[in-house]
Amino acid sequence: MSLVNDKIKAYKDQISHYGEAVPGATEAYHAFTGESFGDGVLDAKTKQLIALGIALSTNNEVCTYYHASEAKSKGASEAELLETVAVASAALAGNALSQGVIRVQEALGETPIN
Repeated sequence: MSLVNDKIKAYKDQISHYGEAVPGATEAYHAFTGESFGDGVLDAKTKQLIALGIALSTNNEVCTYYHASEAKSKGASEAELLETVAVASAALAGNALSQGVIRVQEALGETPIN
């Protein structure tokens, strides 16, 4: 098995164990995510790419592996996966810049742009 598969399997094993301890919450989570990730106005591949971007932005290793694999299984190309990385990177950089421009300047006693 690859590192990716090992990490995903470990998560699935642990969520199964968690489900035994807290079945109601686990079942509700699975129902919610199952409904959220199915085809709707957005197709399942697009939803997996969105989730991949979020996983990258929260530095969630297992979710990064999982959603990259799921997006690929839904037909995402290597170019789409890598473009998702670029979009997530740009959004994160924009977040740091916007907060720096506003909050740091406020902390320095400067008036932010209104």
